[in-house]
Amino acid sequence: MKHLITLTLFLLTITAFAQKPCEYSVNVNDSIGSYKVTNEYLMSEKYFGGNFDYIFFSLAQTDGLPTLNLQSIQKSKDFIKANCFDKNSKIFLQLENGKIVTLMHINQENCGTLVRDDKGFDNRINTGIFMFMKDNYEELKKSPISIMRVKYLTNVEDYIVKRELTSELTGKVTHPNTYFLENIRCVE
Repeated sequence: MKHLITLTLFLLTITAFAQKPCEYSVNVNDSIGSYKVTNEYLMSEKYFGGNFDYIFFSLAQTDGLPTLNLQSIQKSKDFIKANCFDKNSKIFLQLENGKIVTLMHINQENCGTLVRDDKGFDNRINTGIFMFMKDNYEELKKSPISIMRVKYLTNVEDYIVKRELTSELTGKVTHPNTYFLENIRCVE
């Protein structure tokens, strides 16, 4: 009986700490090279006064080079100011251990696209690709994120990264603060 209880506890412990498999929206290997992108993950959601702001992350690997894709979606019936990415744009991630990780935007200016939906909302969709710095990449595997700062061309936005986020849009629960701890292995 003792052995049965010990075996059960052992199996439950292994199951609890097992990593979930990586899920990709794109996974291509051909004669030109390889490219894979993880599914988009909700990192931030704000709703205030009829304005909606969403930040999604996905990790990509192009021929062995890992990058972070940030997608910003703004939705409003009022004027939406463009937050553009340029060569000087950065993402600063403050980790719970106090360290700061910086990601640099690729040298490509992008102000997104504005689309009007059938309900009269303007939607600005902007995507930026950010490269990891060699010296602090490993820190993302050690500690959860607490604060994210996005430096745009003309603006800086700060986001408190939550431990648990229940989306008003989809009802889905995410854990943004552990995003890199759980997913960075998918692009290594």
